[in-house]
Amino acid sequence: MKKILFCVLLLAIAGACKRDFLNTKPLDKVSSTDTWKDGALAEAFVTGIYAGLGQGGFDEQMLAALSDEAVFTHPGRGINIINEGTLNPSNIGWVNVNYRWGKDASNTDMYAMIRQANLALENLRTATFDDKTLNDRLQGESHFMRAFYYHQLIRYYGGVPIVDRSYGLKEDYTVTRNTWEECVNFILKECDSAVTLLKGKSMSAGRATDLAAMALKARILLYAASDLHDMPTAKSKSALISGYAHPEFLGYVSGDRVARWTAAKNAAKALMDLAPTRGYKLNLTAPAPAADGKKNYVSLAMGGGSKGPDVDKSAETEILFGRYWTINKDEYAGMYVGLANGPNGYHNWAGNTPVQELVDDYEMMDGTKFSWTNPAQKAQPYVNRDPRFYASILFDGADWKPRDKISGTVDPANQIQTGKYDQGGGVFLPGLDTRSSSIENWNGSWTGYYVRKFIDPDPDLVDNTTRQTVPWPFFRYTEVVMNYIEACIELGEDNEAKTWLNRIRFRAGMPAVTETGAALKERYRNERRVELAYEDQRYHDCRRWMIAPATLGRKLVYIDVVGTLKAGASAASPYKHDETRYNYTYTPLEVNSQEDRKWDDKMYYRPIAQDEMNTNLKLIQNPGYN
Repeated sequence: MKKILFCVLLLAIAGACKRDFLNTKPLDKVSSTDTWKDGALAEAFVTGIYAGLGQGGFDEQMLAALSDEAVFTHPGRGINIINEGTLNPSNIGWVNVNYRWGKDASNTDMYAMIRQANLALENLRTATFDDKTLNDRLQGESHFMRAFYYHQLIRYYGGVPIVDRSYGLKEDYTVTRNTWEECVNFILKECDSAVTLLKGKSMSAGRATDLAAMALKARILLYAASDLHDMPTAKSKSALISGYAHPEFLGYVSGDRVARWTAAKNAAKALMDLAPTRGYKLNLTAPAPAADGKKNYVSLAMGGGSKGPDVDKSAETEILFGRYWTINKDEYAGMYVGLANGPNGYHNWAGNTPVQELVDDYEMMDGTKFSWTNPAQKAQPYVNRDPRFYASILFDGADWKPRDKISGTVDPANQIQTGKYDQGGGVFLPGLDTRSSSIENWNGSWTGYYVRKFIDPDPDLVDNTTRQTVPWPFFRYTEVVMNYIEACIELGEDNEAKTWLNRIRFRAGMPAVTETGAALKERYRNERRVELAYEDQRYHDCRRWMIAPATLGRKLVYIDVVGTLKAGASAASPYKHDETRYNYTYTPLEVNSQEDRKWDDKMYYRPIAQDEMNTNLKLIQNPGYN
């Protein structure tokens, strides 16, 4: 009997231990209920919502390569099928994580992040930690991030399903698309909530602020007023859109367009009035000297992230919402911008190289257009141009970083070499930054140019081996000013538009514009093109203005540079750009071999992936993809 009782006791103790073991909390995880009892844990959860931002616009393949700003150097990455118009729901080509609708291996696609924001907002309303200021801030950030991700979706897809709550297991996940107008209204409401909750809050760099929410509101209202999203206008410009059975997914089918432009204008001006000191050097009354104009623009592009000797760190105030980097956390590709895009003669990859179409749109210093039919300009196309050109583009003969820090003593002049140069006797030496380079020959530019903007010019920073910390500007103050200018032009307020447009130009060292009406609109559009180059703007602008057939659909143009020895001159050794020794010719070449670009009106919107269509049978596909 004693033996039996002893065994029963052992079993009871063992059972109790087993139950206690099952009730033990895992040491490497935090329960969902505990998260909302602790302010630090709640903040960590909300911080995770930012993961959907990815690398900002600094992925190896940049959105610039889907526009007439650049071409992606390395084929086979899915960009070409987009630019050639052959993408379809079963093959959607390259998609950046920060606008991906469908499932992503990293679980950071837009709807995954929207679900995280929904969870945060649901739980923060009943959270039990006692820091109300923190709770309000976290709710404000969640509202902003939810608005931002929806704005990303509708910019690419038109109206999408609005999901503003988290779903549980075994619920019906099939939902219909909301209209464009409903999506815009939802985003505006989210922005207003974020502004209210974030106003007066001190935020660290990279987190949402009330100004970021106001900038997002100004942008989405500008888009809402644009041609692509006014259905009477869009239908008049596109037979495909005119025949689409569900125009409500693409824009406003009725309503007062003047009121929409007025709302866009007022939203931009509200931010400008609230934070006038955030704009960098927008108080000039005359053009800055050319050298200062270049420095100003380089400083803007660096966003406070460079220690270069000729960079003004105070320009970081321009960034209203950005993606920042920590040097101890090696984050590809945001910190590898120089490696991904720099010249191959410095052992870099030449990723998103500028095309001639962009280069040609930089004005001359006197404000006139550059023209290949002008003999003097054709002979020296890189002389006397808009200072922003020199701050944005690396061209043949441009000064750049010390090459000997990575490639040896082959170029004491430290100049970009994208041409071929006469050595005498009919022999031509290919430049160090060409695809026939003696340093590396597989990753040079096809176009004859490299991007300079966003690459840290610090001579001590070697792009191939050293990471940079230049932030990505999701929103900067100048974009808000540009939005205000555009709305003013559309409302016939030309003088106000010119006042602000000229402030941007003066900062860059460019003269005032004087045009009015349609000519002013064209001047503004070109100004926006060069000022916001490589900032994920041009692709969207060409679509919303509905000028994509003549811009995004253009054939690629490269430059062929040849240096021929003058009579009696001998070749420089090592080579350097020398106009006393060489006669240089510059020949634009239309090239279709890399990407045979064309435009199809279905490209105004991206297709919804077939997997999503199969999963949610209530979805209706965008025009041209059925």
